[in-house]
Amino acid sequence: MPLDPYVRRFLGTLSAGAARKTSDLSVEERRNSFSRLLTLGGEPPSIGSVEERRIPGPAGALRIRLYRPGPDTPEAAPGLVFFHGGGLVAGSLETHDGICRALGAASGCTVLAVDYRLAPEARFPAALEDACAATRWVIAQAPQLGIDPARLGVGGDSAGGTLAAAVCQALKAAGEPGIAWQVLLCPILDYQAQNASRREFAEGFLLDQGTLKHDLRHALAASVGADDPRISPLKAADLAGLPPACIHTAECDPLRDEGRLYADRLQSAGVPVRYCCHAGMIHLFYGLGAVIPSAAAAYRTIGADIQALYG
Repeated sequence: MPLDPYVRRFLGTLSAGAARKTSDLSVEERRNSFSRLLTLGGEPPSIGSVEERRIPGPAGALRIRLYRPGPDTPEAAPGLVFFHGGGLVAGSLETHDGICRALGAASGCTVLAVDYRLAPEARFPAALEDACAATRWVIAQAPQLGIDPARLGVGGDSAGGTLAAAVCQALKAAGEPGIAWQVLLCPILDYQAQNASRREFAEGFLLDQGTLKHDLRHALAASVGADDPRISPLKAADLAGLPPACIHTAECDPLRDEGRLYADRLQSAGVPVRYCCHAGMIHLFYGLGAVIPSAAAAYRTIGADIQALYG
């Protein structure tokens, strides 16, 4: 299917105004550019309440933000621990505030967004250590947070999807129960991927190969290779026993094929999967609702998939 006309117009405007490639930006410039991009999210839906807390982390306190979907949220609501995207070098609770509100409203979940450490100040696996610590804390505190421990999932978008998938693998390997399902939105699952979508959409479709290489160069500690399953969850040898998954990709995203392959491998390993590829869309389209109207319909689909997972 061709590009959605709104997506095409957005990409044309973006190209006309681009003075420099992301690969040429400093980390601070990359962060500022990413923050500006996500101001195009549009008006978020109204939700019940938003609350910030600080919780213990492996290198100090972590900020989390709780989004309760409505004033009538039940005492034992389903919960979603969420990790924002941004290539592990950019993004924050603020950039993804609208996305978390939309996910909570669409799914009926209490969303718990995690402000994990970013690289290069704290290189990977620092982000994964924070993600695992936050998830374990939520599992332990679920009843006090008003969350049903049996209906707690993890999720993330882009590099946050990397973290969500890696958290599921890490807790499974440690024999720790507690994650009932996972939600991956346009996830990065193989930083060494060489496939058709990486080639076809290498440039000109918002997320390009230069951006992926830029972020990876700043993100990894010297002791971690790009083929390490902790940062490339698709490289894991055994996916059996992982939580049921909801995976959403975009047709014109270089990450499309690795998302599809991860869904296929999970299914082959006996893991229930709900998979959707959004026609004519690009990476991060769900966060650009002010310029891409299809984002609203996407949240309805994502929300219905999440509800099917937690039942």
